[in-house]
Amino acid sequence: MAEYSPARYVVLGLIARHGPMTPYELKSRVEEDIQPFWPILHAQLYRIPAELAQAGLLREEAETAGRRRRIFHLTDDGRTALARWLADPETPEAETRDPAQLKLFFADLGEPADIVALATRQAARHRDWLAHYTALRAGLDPAADPRQRARARLLRLGVLHERAHAEFWESVAARPERLDD
Repeated sequence: MAEYSPARYVVLGLIARHGPMTPYELKSRVEEDIQPFWPILHAQLYRIPAELAQAGLLREEAETAGRRRRIFHLTDDGRTALARWLADPETPEAETRDPAQLKLFFADLGEPADIVALATRQAARHRDWLAHYTALRAGLDPAADPRQRARARLLRLGVLHERAHAEFWESVAARPERLDD
């Protein structure tokens, strides 16, 4: 069986979880659920479903009247591919491309006040994300709806991640000369 990109598994997973979707609906779901930790270009979400349909993992249904939307359904082969991907514990190494960390690396080449400004801004940004993830998690009830368990786990990771980043940047802003706690 062919190996697919993570973006393709996102499409398969969202359709498996939420049912048949148009590319526009996929884009909306990605913006709501996936974008904070796995950015996907909108153009991909219009191209990938057709590619997966061509591979037999989705079935395309075209409306014959009205807006003539293209609606994609998961096939048995698509469900099998998704299950096989989920069952494989191996993943590539995580990628981090944080522009703030890049600036932090070169901070000694700038002015001392620059690092404090950067750290202050980053702390605020991570506190905003922390509040957002905390609110989203509070709105879930995984005991009542088992489909929310995966989202609750991911939001827990997001809360821990953002809390750690906020605390780190706050410590840099407060004492930029300090290297360790």
